[in-house]
Amino acid sequence: MAKSSYGYIRDAWKRSGGSYVGKLRQERLVVWRKEPAVVRVKRPTRLDRARTLGYKAKHGIIVVRTKVRRGGRRKSRPKHGRRPKRMGVHKITPGKSLQRIAEERAARKYPNMEVLNSYWVAEDGKRRWYEIIFVEPANPAIKSDKNLNWICSRNHKGRVFRGKTSVGKKGRGLV
Repeated sequence: MAKSSYGYIRDAWKRSGGSYVGKLRQERLVVWRKEPAVVRVKRPTRLDRARTLGYKAKHGIIVVRTKVRRGGRRKSRPKHGRRPKRMGVHKITPGKSLQRIAEERAARKYPNMEVLNSYWVAEDGKRRWYEIIFVEPANPAIKSDKNLNWICSRNHKGRVFRGKTSVGKKGRGLV
């Protein structure tokens, strides 16, 4: 059976070192490092992944690229009276994944929209970039879409902050 165009995109991203994607990513990272933490993008960087997670090129759906700092918590060292074990400086990590943190930060920038899903785009030594798919529940195009109108219900308000996205469920041990 013939492979779809999304299959070829997926294969290129899997083996990014041996394909055009690796070089393209390096060029993009130079630009992305100078951008703010949350940036709206016209179209997804990884179209195959975005389509798998529910993206459609229609009104009421946008894609946002978010940058998060990698690693654990940066805690300052106490100045007085502790033995080294109790300093609480090293190995202090957040209870959420970086992807979940990225989703929440982006959701605060777009309060009228709901997070549908997100996926990894790139990383370097300091930062990691994710693209987040947002849906506007008040949009008529979304309300009339039988596959997406479930998000218009009040039950799904603020779903990213309650760990209801796929990454949130994974972090809570549900998937």
